[in-house]
Amino acid sequence: MILVTGGTGLVGGHLLFQLTTQGKKVRAIFRNPKRLDKVKRIFSYYSPDAEALFQKIEWVEGDILDVPSLETAFSGVTKVYHCAALISFQPYDYFKMRQVNIAGTANVVNLCLQFKIEKLCYVSSIAALGSTNNAEEPINEEQDWQADKQPSAYSLTKYGGEMEVWRGTQEGLKAVIVNPGVIFGPGFWRSGSGAIFTMVQRGLKYYPTGRTGFVHVDDVVTAMTDLMNSEVSNERFILVSENWEWKNVLQQIAQGLSTKAPKRVASKSMLTIALWPDALRSKMTGKQRRITRASIRSMANRTLYDGSKITNTLGLKYQSLSDSISSCCAFLQKES
Repeated sequence: MILVTGGTGLVGGHLLFQLTTQGKKVRAIFRNPKRLDKVKRIFSYYSPDAEALFQKIEWVEGDILDVPSLETAFSGVTKVYHCAALISFQPYDYFKMRQVNIAGTANVVNLCLQFKIEKLCYVSSIAALGSTNNAEEPINEEQDWQADKQPSAYSLTKYGGEMEVWRGTQEGLKAVIVNPGVIFGPGFWRSGSGAIFTMVQRGLKYYPTGRTGFVHVDDVVTAMTDLMNSEVSNERFILVSENWEWKNVLQQIAQGLSTKAPKRVASKSMLTIALWPDALRSKMTGKQRRITRASIRSMANRTLYDGSKITNTLGLKYQSLSDSISSCCAFLQKES
């Protein structure tokens, strides 16, 4: 039996599809029953038998912060994919992210040890890799943690989650960590990377000055399952197919959606000026902030990432970023 946490998210949903089509016996944790429909929608993208595949999953209501519910989910499990996480640039979410991304991962690791799980795959992020003094030198798996002067709460908590996994390996757990870049894939058009496609479709006018690493969700899932089926353990793998400027990414998305590309530069100084009016709007309306200091730093980030280790180790061939974007655009247009 394989257990998946975060099965109702982008990576988790695509992972469940791959595992069920491979005939694996799968159990997945969910918190909100309404999110199960999102998994069905992902399945429907790829198979006419989406409902039949979905019914093969054993769903268990639980929470990675609720140990008793986790103990029920872990019964009879041999492998665990830990995809659950909280991603946020909102400053008030820091302590909640500490709970989910660090304490929740600690609970998963402890139960892996308790139930003698054969292997754990932890989905981290390139955000947990820290920074480098040379922006033109790609970060690889040998990079030591070197936090920015003002690291985001998300990067700190994902790094903390990794420390829990490494602690587990010291206690005898076999584990692999994957650090994906920005993950493109269909299914969630109002949140995460999917919201980028929606914003461009609606007429995004500005583009940020940064660049970063990108990868398609199918490549992430394939890397995860290949690693779990291999003899590789206690190693990390950066999953980045290509490093692109945000300007080029947004132009490619606009082309795929047959809409106008953003032409104005959203400089760091411009975004900083907009910071306070946005904070005031959030306070008056109760809605989430659109711009935070963490999001500004993220959009201006120009770090490069080397995702070749997984290719050299297991022969994974990434999809090109152009093909990834075109695929996502086609799915969004079909839904629209």
